[in-house]
Amino acid sequence: MENLICAFICGDKFTFRTDESCFSPRHPDRGTLAMLAHVDLEQGQKVLDLGCGYGVVGIVCANFTGPENVVMSDIDDHALTLTRENVVRNGVPGVRIIHSDGCDAINDRDFDLILSNPPYHTNFSVAKRFIEGGYRHLKIGGKLLMGTKRREWYKRKFIAVFGGVTIFEHDGYFVFVGEKRSKKPNKEYAKMDHHPD
Repeated sequence: MENLICAFICGDKFTFRTDESCFSPRHPDRGTLAMLAHVDLEQGQKVLDLGCGYGVVGIVCANFTGPENVVMSDIDDHALTLTRENVVRNGVPGVRIIHSDGCDAINDRDFDLILSNPPYHTNFSVAKRFIEGGYRHLKIGGKLLMGTKRREWYKRKFIAVFGGVTIFEHDGYFVFVGEKRSKKPNKEYAKMDHHPD
């Protein structure tokens, strides 16, 4: 069954076609919205929407940074078909859409931002690959953001890969932010910020 959903995200209105085979087919996922609430988008930033689904994150980012600066990837062909339709529907057809298993088919290694809402109802294998691959595809000073329901495993993994992590709590979700530094700090850091919903 096909769905057409409208949503106000980051102050703008977006429309997405989905269907029941998609993750969160009736409304944008709350974890995705929590993550977007903690990203600072600026014109010209190069952004990767890693595991884009039907395109919410990449389309919102393209609206702010310019579609030519956004790459969207997913392993699911049907999700990418919906993404291609939704980028046109939302007026950002200049984004680059790539079929990729994690970061495997992505050659760029100079992203300012990588955003991902990995599956967290199963094991951590996908999230592990996304965090490790994301780190390698960021420029120095670039940031990886993830929204998830779980905290401890992600905290430990971000610290292991990035040397530290900033954690926001938002609407029942945790948003993790890792920044790629020129070298990892001597001491691990983990900062927790609480934000009222």
